[in-house]
Amino acid sequence: MVKKLKIFKNFNIPNKFKKSIILIGNFDGLHSGHQKLFELAKKYKIKYKSKVGVVTFDPIPKMFFNTKIKNYRISNFNQKVIYLKKFGVDFVINKKFDKNFSKIVYYNFIKDILSKKLRSKFIFVSNNFRFGHKREGDVAQLKKYESDFGYNLINPTPLMKSKKIISSTMIRKLLEEGKLSKANTFLKRNWEIEGKVKRGRMMGQKIGFPTCNIDIENYVIAKPGVYAVKIRINDRRKFYKGIANLGYRPTFNQKKILLEVNIFNFSGNLYNKKLSVEFLKFIRGEKKFKGISELKNQIKKDILKAKKTQ
Repeated sequence: MVKKLKIFKNFNIPNKFKKSIILIGNFDGLHSGHQKLFELAKKYKIKYKSKVGVVTFDPIPKMFFNTKIKNYRISNFNQKVIYLKKFGVDFVINKKFDKNFSKIVYYNFIKDILSKKLRSKFIFVSNNFRFGHKREGDVAQLKKYESDFGYNLINPTPLMKSKKIISSTMIRKLLEEGKLSKANTFLKRNWEIEGKVKRGRMMGQKIGFPTCNIDIENYVIAKPGVYAVKIRINDRRKFYKGIANLGYRPTFNQKKILLEVNIFNFSGNLYNKKLSVEFLKFIRGEKKFKGISELKNQIKKDILKAKKTQ
């Protein structure tokens, strides 16, 4: 059984969590590059009999500095915590990234937070890690003050594929381009959106294909279109097979992005229930149909393809 993971909202943590192995980053998506970092941290945890903690930020700093960026996340915080538990993490500091925090100069972040408050034993960061006011802190600065503040910096070689670093940016791009299978390979699992079922216009039901409508909030917008999916309800273990349309529903002249999920062989009221939707295969791109009859015929074909995938 996986031990409960402790979550803190600031750096004032109990003594038993100090002198730990600290990994710092957004860790959006917890992809295979991140997983390599956590596998190494787990070895240090065993060797040095230390706890493993993660310092992460909400919102992602890029979203804080550019408020025009709305759909960006590969996974939400709840998903992140579930993945971190699996990787042997003992605690998470989910720091609110705001104006005051953004003004902390890099030296003070090292001295006052990493050293004084956390008393970090090991600090794990990626090569492109930047921190402090105006992003003036980097790996070189962390290395420079290593002996002054008594921590050891661990900066592993990034995981590469076809001479490219596996990163959250790469996975977002793959999802946006409809290259779902590649994204899932680099995630080492199926990409997943979770959200509550909202009441919609009931257009799916009217045309014979009832759907659950899910607001994707600030998830990255994968290529609009039809996907083969599997669905869990309220975090239960049972999976249902289904099909999903992620898009703007041009046939009905809609403008807002929406995830609509049709669950095969299921009946019941799912309003306000939480659904976890795993994306298995990209079936086709979104298109505008001449009328309801043409749309219905295409949906039947899409469902057959989705069922073959599963």
